[in-house]
Amino acid sequence: MNAFRTGLPVLLAVGFATGALAQVPAPPALPRPKPAASVPPAPDPAFEAARAAFEALPEAERQGLQDALVWTGDYNGVTTGAFGKRSFEGIQTYQTRTGAAPTGLLTPPERIALKREAEAARRAARFKVQPDPASGAVVGVPEALLPRKSAIPGGSRWQSADGRVTLDTKSFPQGETSLDALFERATAAMPGRKVTYKLKKPDFIVITAETAGGRSYIRYAEGPAGIRGFTIGYDRSVSETVDRLVIAIANTFTPFPDGAPAATAPAATAAAGPAPRPPAPGMAVAPAASLPGAQVEARPAATGLLLGGGRVLTAASALDACAAPRIGGVTARIERRDAAGSLALLSAEGLAGAPPPLRTEPVSEGEALLVLGAQAKGRPSVAPASAAVEGVYAPLQPGAGGAPVLDRAGRLVGLVARFPAAPRLIAGVMPPTRYTVVPGKAVAAFLSESGVSAGAGTGSAKNAATTLGGAAAPVLGAVVAMTCTR
Repeated sequence: MNAFRTGLPVLLAVGFATGALAQVPAPPALPRPKPAASVPPAPDPAFEAARAAFEALPEAERQGLQDALVWTGDYNGVTTGAFGKRSFEGIQTYQTRTGAAPTGLLTPPERIALKREAEAARRAARFKVQPDPASGAVVGVPEALLPRKSAIPGGSRWQSADGRVTLDTKSFPQGETSLDALFERATAAMPGRKVTYKLKKPDFIVITAETAGGRSYIRYAEGPAGIRGFTIGYDRSVSETVDRLVIAIANTFTPFPDGAPAATAPAATAAAGPAPRPPAPGMAVAPAASLPGAQVEARPAATGLLLGGGRVLTAASALDACAAPRIGGVTARIERRDAAGSLALLSAEGLAGAPPPLRTEPVSEGEALLVLGAQAKGRPSVAPASAAVEGVYAPLQPGAGGAPVLDRAGRLVGLVARFPAAPRLIAGVMPPTRYTVVPGKAVAAFLSESGVSAGAGTGSAKNAATTLGGAAAPVLGAVVAMTCTR
């Protein structure tokens, strides 16, 4: 406890000064992405039956069941009402814990019992979703754990009686700072502090970190009214209790309740991202995103890169189970794939855009990179990354298969080869993970064989952008979302 009490003021001070500090448990190591399969896996009948039953319920009921599973400790995702692997496993966990058959399909009596258990946990925590006039945001506060409230610049602070848990809301007026600045400062190296998760999207960020004695989680979202977010720091000794509450807090956090648009982030944030199991948001991070809430629109199946002349480059794995790819509402035709089964070239009428310059020389392990992932709506997400052996280490979200990987000079160094079909999310967001990358040299060879010209990059470390947004800006218009009709 002493170690945490010594370190927490420093962590929170950085969070207040930067507007971005958050921490969550270190994400578990994930397996390497599996190689592309020639035949899509057969659907799981039990999962499909559970999904059909769940999706037949009203949206409010679906969201309520997910929220209940959060409170019973069986689910750590965003309460969007969408049914996926995390929801399926959460229901199975609940059923196993209560002695029922783990079908993943809740019967009416089980739904009643689940809600009753969740409501008891919520009442015990005295969890109150309330507006915070000081910051302008709405946030859920477990008042039984955090009975002490005080004012801080731009927000409010709630603390436990023993000082081991602190929840802060914070706001910045438009123009006072930026998400880029908050993110860069919050992820900067600090003695004794390790950033365990970071997610940056155009309208929200999520960051989690650890010290020897404590954990922290932060999520910020940007809108016309400025930047608003929350940070929670807590002693490791209470993590079993607080980890669950962080998810609940992230899932209720609404940065702009007055109607100013804000993305919803994963509950890790909610970020999860992560909220630890949060937003974003975005927090990844998140929507991620804000744990911002919950992202309801469908995610893209993959990411494509416009090459000009109506042609689009993506990872071949994105087409494994895609009978009819569509880009921007336009049906795309698969022109060819490379011999290795890594890349695919598509064509679609009416698409214009130019790719970034290619970098064919290999990147160095640990080199700072960034990945641009397509979103269902709005600009692509920009995720910080670092070069790993034959790949990249980054906090990506579903739909990142085929996403372009750039160096800080804005040159294309490769494409994300594959995104797992059933990713293991933390609070609704994907923690930093190693992904295989199709290198720039292979991309150049494929484009040459396809008769597509690609210019060599002239950028270098000397003229690298100082921020993620600066390096990504020239390429954002060439990144498109791809959807699939199965």
